[in-house]
Amino acid sequence: MSIWWSLHLRREAASVPLARRLLLGTMETAGVDPDVSYDLSVALSEACANAVEHGGDTAHGGCSEAYRVTAYLDGEKCRIEVADSGPGFTGERPAPAPVRTGTDAEHGRGLYLIQELADHVHIGNRPGFSGAVVSFDKMLKWQKDAPLMAV
Repeated sequence: MSIWWSLHLRREAASVPLARRLLLGTMETAGVDPDVSYDLSVALSEACANAVEHGGDTAHGGCSEAYRVTAYLDGEKCRIEVADSGPGFTGERPAPAPVRTGTDAEHGRGLYLIQELADHVHIGNRPGFSGAVVSFDKMLKWQKDAPLMAV
């Protein structure tokens, strides 16, 4: 079983719950374990929030109006990619290392949460384009008698 979808979203806060609900609905319909679905939806929300907040660069003529979310459920794994059109990571602005922050911190905990909730995380630049990409994957667990369970 394989399912994939891609969204082109405006860099607005309202786009974050839209992406999260689509992921949760897809996983529920497929029969993915709710705990796994929840973990991935929190990680997706954090990646989308980062794209909304940091993914634009109007000062340098970049396209800052949108970002893209792509989700792949393939076999026993789900992979999610969030790509923006911002400046990406450069020598002046290297890819941040996920750092544990206090529970009351308003910034800086998103990448840490993604790292903790997913099995593999990659943070880098979009090849051949400006912008950053956060991709992460997680092994799936299935509910008993899941309608679309991988065979």
